[in-house]
Amino acid sequence: MNYYIRLFHLLFAFFDQFTNKKICNFFKKKIKNKKITLIDVGGHKGETINLYSKNFTIDKIYSFEPNPFIYKNLKAKSSNNVFTYNLGVGNEEKTEDLNIVVDSQSSTFNKISEQSKYFLLKKKLLLPFSKKKYSFKQSVKIIKLSNFINENNISNIDILKIDTEGYEYNVLKGINNDHFKLINFILLEHHYDNMIDKDYSFSDICNILKKNNFALKFKSKMYFRKTFEYIFENLN
Repeated sequence: MNYYIRLFHLLFAFFDQFTNKKICNFFKKKIKNKKITLIDVGGHKGETINLYSKNFTIDKIYSFEPNPFIYKNLKAKSSNNVFTYNLGVGNEEKTEDLNIVVDSQSSTFNKISEQSKYFLLKKKLLLPFSKKKYSFKQSVKIIKLSNFINENNISNIDILKIDTEGYEYNVLKGINNDHFKLINFILLEHHYDNMIDKDYSFSDICNILKKNNFALKFKSKMYFRKTFEYIFENLN
């Protein structure tokens, strides 16, 4: 991996631990001592698996990562109660191009705006002396979360975590109303920068969650980014 990308990841990981601590403290107060079932959409290299396995007693974790080039890192986290899948999650079953970028944490199904200030800044920081392309496309399979829940007979989801670089609304649209009732908390990351072209806004996310009786209970801005972490709680 490029030296600048490694440095970039280490810097963000250092500051993200403070946000992660606040999130874990929120869930510890709410969930207390029970075993949890977690669905991790956007598993990357297994950071969420590591964090929640350290802080909670795990019943099951289902983790999805569409990028085939980093999936081996996630697969290495598999165990008798941690299940990993080289799949994307969206609002329909299909095959779609994933925009894979040199900073693997920013790979996305959405179109990347290569003339945006944020894109040009990241490219300058991560590939300062290189003519290497910042991104390329890879065709990957996408599933609907409701189909997965049915196929695996999942009856309870304590936490649904969604970190999909601008594809969060599509993930939520792939959940049937009855399956929303199985979810206690939804943790999602939402970007406000202009690098990723989205055909929805945060209010669209709020509307679909409000319709399914979820209320916003936590909000935290991530360091150095126009990105927020949100937690919604099922009020049923």
